[in-house]
Amino acid sequence: MQAWIQHLLDLLALPEYGLSTVFVVSFISATLLPLGSEPVVFGLVKLNPAMFWPAVLVATAGNTLGGALDWWMGYGAHKVVDKYQHSSHHGRAVRWLEKLGPKACLLAWLPVVGDPLCAVAGWLKFPFWPCVAYMAVGKFLRYFLMTGSLIWAFPGILGRVVGA
Repeated sequence: MQAWIQHLLDLLALPEYGLSTVFVVSFISATLLPLGSEPVVFGLVKLNPAMFWPAVLVATAGNTLGGALDWWMGYGAHKVVDKYQHSSHHGRAVRWLEKLGPKACLLAWLPVVGDPLCAVAGWLKFPFWPCVAYMAVGKFLRYFLMTGSLIWAFPGILGRVVGA
């Protein structure tokens, strides 16, 4: 088992499989698992600055697909569990989300609440494709702004972050 895990880590190691690693980590981090994809994107771009746009776009795609998976999990959960329907917090949150509709998915980039928000959008049966489009815009802006600011505005900080 340990050899298999080491082989998988070797396969996904930067820079040889950098974009696939960015995709996998971005996808996994967009699910409800606590994992950040930004260090992987920063590391790849630090190792190869010409990969800025491909890394941002691949991270956006992976993170958006992970958000779409969250939407489907929320949609499926709504069919199974209706446990918190009568709480006061639930009512306020639902009214706020229903007022925003799929546009609420622009906030999918936020730490802690962003990924569950995608699941709630599915739970509330918001239209899938508009939600995915808003998720993609929000996640693209996050990767573009965070990676761009570290690369262009704070190049010294990035060198310390990735140990260069």
